[in-house]
Amino acid sequence: MNEEILVVDDEPDIRSLISLTLEDEGYLTVQAANAEEARAVIASRPPSCIILDIWMRGSDMDGLEVLNWCQNLYPEVPILMISGHGNVEAAVQAIQNGAHDFIEKPFKAERLLLTVRRALQQSRLARENAELREQSGANEQVSLVGQSVQIKQLRTTIDKVANTASRILITGPGGSGKEVVARLIHTQSVRKDGPFVVAHCARISAENADTELFGSEMLASGRRIVGLFEQAHRGTLYFDELCDLPLETQSRLVRAVAEQTFRRVGGTDPVTTDVRIISASSQDLAAAIENGHLKEDLYYRLGVISMTVPGLAERREDIGQLARHFVEECARKLGRPPIALGDDLVNAMRSYDWPGSVRQLRNVIETILILNEKPENGVVGLDGLPAELLSSPQEGGASQILHHSLSLPLREARELFEREYMHSQLQKFEGNISQMAKFIGMERSALHRKLKSLNVEAGN
Repeated sequence: MNEEILVVDDEPDIRSLISLTLEDEGYLTVQAANAEEARAVIASRPPSCIILDIWMRGSDMDGLEVLNWCQNLYPEVPILMISGHGNVEAAVQAIQNGAHDFIEKPFKAERLLLTVRRALQQSRLARENAELREQSGANEQVSLVGQSVQIKQLRTTIDKVANTASRILITGPGGSGKEVVARLIHTQSVRKDGPFVVAHCARISAENADTELFGSEMLASGRRIVGLFEQAHRGTLYFDELCDLPLETQSRLVRAVAEQTFRRVGGTDPVTTDVRIISASSQDLAAAIENGHLKEDLYYRLGVISMTVPGLAERREDIGQLARHFVEECARKLGRPPIALGDDLVNAMRSYDWPGSVRQLRNVIETILILNEKPENGVVGLDGLPAELLSSPQEGGASQILHHSLSLPLREARELFEREYMHSQLQKFEGNISQMAKFIGMERSALHRKLKSLNVEAGN
């Protein structure tokens, strides 16, 4: 995306020269002849960078005062100060007040462009670092891992929709990787250099929803709250669990999404943004509309393109690749060498239903890595698998036997089943071999031999 640069100078020729120089390099420019015009532009929508003259005739503020005003409201916007009357003291004061750099008139075009590029690069790096810090504790996979038919189709869809401007609605079970898909769409789009802002709808209260999304005017205290829409300008705004957004805010969101224009809380001037909306939900959206948790008009506004992320149980063939991917990822996080996963362990994981989807798999791998720091021969086998993956509370021991046996060759699986079967029958008949043999249809002597071969202790 082309960055927008505000040029503030009281001399029309200087403003025009700077703007043309920048536009020749592909930047978008906006001009202001005085402090009042500059404040109006900045208040409506902060630019990517500001080039600001220190001395301006017929203005109610000089450049240093505008610098301080802007720093109070938008400290993340880089500001380059320029002056034909520049001196060391003015340059030092400008830098101390938060300016990115100082350029003295007359200046060469190469010097101007180099300084602008550096300012924008530093701003992008600061934003990317903030996003990385925000993501550092997240448990979502960082890439779309897998070769199943469903994942290949999902990659194809991402390739098709990434460079469109259409709004996208992603559905899928919790933990399946909906945010990963949204981030991939963003990074493959023309907005990849812009911000990716996440709105966690479940954390947005009805009382503060409008302020969090659209911002608030608090100029009396010298601060303005910048909402998520403005933070996502020229980037992507991702609504996580859309149905959890308060209904009153959903109504206001319909218009903001359609027009890309809104007013801050307490404000009178319209604010225009350029934001792509991607939304996601793990709920049944038809049921959410019927139950009054999701406004139907908002659903149609946001669901121009619909995508579904399959749960892990629907793409079991990806479990091995995902598990090994998470071993590498978690090992880096924990500062440990990666471990190998035995085939019996991976097969057992393939037989599990994964109600927590990909997020749960990652957590399981991290648990295995923590509890098996130095496995024998460097390989973690079936005994390293957390107990909850071998049986579910609803199904009890029978499920445990099944899941164990699915990870074993036929001969070992049959032996496991027989051993568990004999244990259960001995408990049922309280160790009475005669009654047990009659029930299962075996001779008493044959039953004794079978129990001995299975290392099952008989009663009497």
